This record gives sequence, structure tokens and C-alpha cells, in this order.
Amino acid sequence: MLAAWRLWGAHDREGQAVRVAFDCRASEDPEGVGRYSRCLLAALAGTAAAGEELIQTRRPTALLRSRGVDVLHAPWMAGAMLHSPCPMVVTIHDLGALKRRSEHLRGGLRLRLRRLAVQRAARVIVPTRAVARDAVGHLGLASEQVAVIPEAADASMYPRGERDVAAIRARLGLPERFLLWVGGLRHPDPSKHVVKLACARRELPLVLVGSTRPWAHELPDVILTGEVSDDQLAAIYSAAHALMLSSSDEGFGLSAVEALACGTPVVACDAPALREVLGERATFVPAGDVDALIAAAQAACRPAPAPPRWSWEDAARATWGVYARAAEATKLSTPRARLGGGIERAALSDQ
Repeated sequence: MLAAWRLWGAHDREGQAVRVAFDCRASEDPEGVGRYSRCLLAALAGTAAAGEELIQTRRPTALLRSRGVDVLHAPWMAGAMLHSPCPMVVTIHDLGALKRRSEHLRGGLRLRLRRLAVQRAARVIVPTRAVARDAVGHLGLASEQVAVIPEAADASMYPRGERDVAAIRARLGLPERFLLWVGGLRHPDPSKHVVKLACARRELPLVLVGSTRPWAHELPDVILTGEVSDDQLAAIYSAAHALMLSSSDEGFGLSAVEALACGTPVVACDAPALREVLGERATFVPAGDVDALIAAAQAACRPAPAPPRWSWEDAARATWGVYARAAEATKLSTPRARLGGGIERAALSDQ
């Protein structure tokens, strides 16, 4: 049976001394994992209590062998160590690829080893209950092993004034009104339906924001901005008529929360995680219906609802609590029992 998930908060923090090694190799990634790492690292540093120490490392194996560390945090699934010498916390952002049979066939041994490494983690952090259910169902995790800690919009995401909006329009050649899509364009991903978006009929221009590879430049009738800074992204959100989320599956939908923080309406293809995070803050259309997505986005009106009331500082305090529980549970359990964990469970509170 799946546990009743709840949001982790400051009350889960036990205040014990804990030294955490944070694998920051992903922090330079321009996409979601990199943003998660950068935002969480800054918030962890700002919320550390007495006795709590954060060590950033790009060589976790060497660090763990040479220094006394209580917990290792791998902020993405690919960073999970198969044989960690100390308790390991792993963040899983989504499992969309793992749920597709084609990925299983292509991933082979590599995917199986990643799954085994995550199963050995003392605790696993996920951004939504939807991903928690996937983690239990597709990775074979114990429900007590999983902690739900939502993500948040960075402090740089707020409505920008006319001067900033005019500057970004001039810099990137953006039209007066446009529809927006934000995400990685380095590899074609059929589940994101980007090609369908580009080829679909629409009245407003389509702007795609994110790092690209040559294939993306072959998309018809779109404007590609490439990689942009946080301030530029906030200005693009502020300038857009609406943000569209076209993916068939999402783990959290951080771009939607960022757009709402900038005052921009959000229209999304229906997905459990997005329903959980956004509720009535977004307009939903049937999954995969690109024409309905575009029509709803073109009909969207401002002002947009406010984003969920959750900050990176809230996430950091909850994460410190997970570190403490991971370290303590490992001291009290055998390696086999460690998978079961000891995290309390209760009903998930509203955001």
C-alpha cells in the first residue's frame, strides 16, 4: 500500500549535527536539475543551523573517502552511487522516461544500475506525491523511504517592468504578443510534443526558450532564444501572453510556477503532478491535445493567479530534516532495514 504523503517542513528537523556532502556536478546544467541544485544549495547555506555543515563537491567518491561525512546528497538520479560509504539521499525529479518501455529497452544495464543505486538510498526526495507514487511503483521503493518536498520559483522570478520587457523584446527580436514554451531542446523528446507545437496552426507566434542543438533549428515557424539568464527569463515570462506546458508527463512543472510568479497565465496538458501543484491556478486540456492547448493559451487572460506559497528556504529546511533523519535512521538500523526508513507519515497538507 502507498503511504499517505505529506509535505516535509521545518518541524521535521531534529537539530542534530550533520555534515552533508552535496554533489554539485549538475549545478551547471542549464535545465531543471541545474536550477534545482543551484537554488537548493543557496537556500541550504542560508538555513543551516548550528552543527549543520554543507560541503559542495564535484568528486563525491574522493571526498567521502577522505573526510568524515554523515550524508551524501545526489540531487539527480544519475548521480546516485551504487556503493556509498555513508547514507545517501537522492532527489528524483520525474520518472517519465523510466515509465516508457522504449527507454527500458535502450537503457539496459545502465538503467538497472541506477535503479539499484536509488533503492539503496537512505531517503529519496521527490517534488510531488505523483512522483512518489511512481517511485514506489516503478523503482520498488518503500513508501517510508520517500519524502515529498516541493520546488519553488527563484527570487529572481517576479513581474518585470516595461523597461525590462522592452529590452528583452529588442535583444531577442520578440513580437508584441506571443505564446511561450520553456524547456531543454538539446535532444528531441516525443513526450514533450514540441514538434507538434511548432507545426500546429496558431494565431500568435511561438517562442521556445532553452538550450538547443541543431535539430531544434529545423523546427518551422518558431523563435528560439537559446539559453538565457534568470533575469532574462523573468522578462520573457513577463512579456509572454501565456506559457504552455505540452508534456505528456511532468514531475513538478517548475516553469509553470515561475510563470505565475511573473504574472503570466499557464495552460497545460493534463498530468497528475501538474494538477497537484497548480490546482485551479492553470487551465488544463486533455493530454496530447496540442490544438486545444494552443487555443486555450491564445484565449488566456491576465492577471494570472499567484503561485503556490512555498519557497526555496522552505524546501531547504525540509531537506535538512531529511538529512538528519537519514543519518539517524542509518545509525539505528541494519543495512537491510535501512531501505524501510523510519519517516513518520501523515495526510498531506494543502500548499
